[in-house]
Amino acid sequence: MDNGANSYRRFLDGDDNGFVEIIKEYKDGLIFYINGFVDNIHIAEELTEDTFVKIVIKKPVFSGKSSFKTWLYAIGRNVAIDYLRRHYHQTLSLDDYQKLTQDEESLEQSYIKEERKIIVHKALMQLKPEYRQVLWLTYFENFSNKEVAVVMKKSVHNIETLVYRARLALKSELDKEGFVYEEL
Repeated sequence: MDNGANSYRRFLDGDDNGFVEIIKEYKDGLIFYINGFVDNIHIAEELTEDTFVKIVIKKPVFSGKSSFKTWLYAIGRNVAIDYLRRHYHQTLSLDDYQKLTQDEESLEQSYIKEERKIIVHKALMQLKPEYRQVLWLTYFENFSNKEVAVVMKKSVHNIETLVYRARLALKSELDKEGFVYEEL
């Protein structure tokens, strides 16, 4: 059981410090993950809060079939998709929505400290949302393909294919900028 699961169990047993630990550990990563859906850092922060509020109020069961982080990100993904459906009055795929605002730079730069990561992040923003999502979960959040499959509700084989295609697309974007990223 990972630390998030232990903290959540303590929270369910009445220890509010367990929930504080969960927020401290997962808040920033969850904000940037959700931002990949809504493309507005302020809305992503609100949806992250909504995710945590949902956990506090509904106290959903964590079965342990995946890591706590995978489970939490799956809840965050559902909150983001629900938001998009409500605010755009149509069923949206991840490819259908447009950029909302460009005011996320200062917060992103505080989170992504090195220049190389900033360049990679900007190239990621040029990719299809599904590609951004799979690369973010795989490389920034260190999820396994199995965990990414759970979050994105796809098969492991689909995730492997998506990772391959997303890496090629990211390499192409980086090449346009004249940047060579050895790890791709």
